[in-house]
Amino acid sequence: MSKIKLLLVEDEEVLAMIIKETLELKGFQVTTARNGAEGWTQYASLKPDVCVVDIMMPRKDGYSLVTDIRRVDDLTPIVFLTAKTQTADVIKGLELGADDYMKKPFSMEELVLRLHRLVRRAVNTPNNTAPGDAEDILIGPYVFNFRKLELTRNTHTITLSQREAEVLHLLNQFRNNLLERKTALLKIWNEDTLFTARSMDVYITRLRKFFGADSTVQILNVKGRGYKLLVD
Repeated sequence: MSKIKLLLVEDEEVLAMIIKETLELKGFQVTTARNGAEGWTQYASLKPDVCVVDIMMPRKDGYSLVTDIRRVDDLTPIVFLTAKTQTADVIKGLELGADDYMKKPFSMEELVLRLHRLVRRAVNTPNNTAPGDAEDILIGPYVFNFRKLELTRNTHTITLSQREAEVLHLLNQFRNNLLERKTALLKIWNEDTLFTARSMDVYITRLRKFFGADSTVQILNVKGRGYKLLVD
């Protein structure tokens, strides 16, 4: 079995060495970077299976690095590892596309478990191969093509991220009916946690903006229960 390629972006040299040595003992292939700029270079050449990124770093911080990665890659799991502890920091990290968030000090055993879980989830994520999605799906005046990751209205086309397309596809399966929150989280992320719930809310907000040009399509939050895609 091939080793999991992991990119560790951490400017504290001693901590980076400890994490690297521990993860390598657990079967990971670890490449390190000392700042966000170096991390971007390593990411581009390595194409890692998972990334662990500090936030407060010189030259380029973790937020900026993750933003750059998510512009080109929506699937590779990313874990923020940081001393920033405010809820606003956690939310910002998730909104930028992080899959998980660990606060220093942390348990190495827990980090290893989370990394394995994220990599398994990424491997099992459908890669534009859902059955029946080669054809266009009409959502009111919009045309949704899951395989192409495109949402079109008239002549204007929006390119969706893989995760945005997965959320919209699931909403459409429950069109005009309640999509329970737990069902959505388990189908898309395989788990119901604070992080996946917040991520779902972020994607719902993005999709709602995409449909903002036409009131015949609405995505509603049903408080305490889930979501509804309403199409006239």
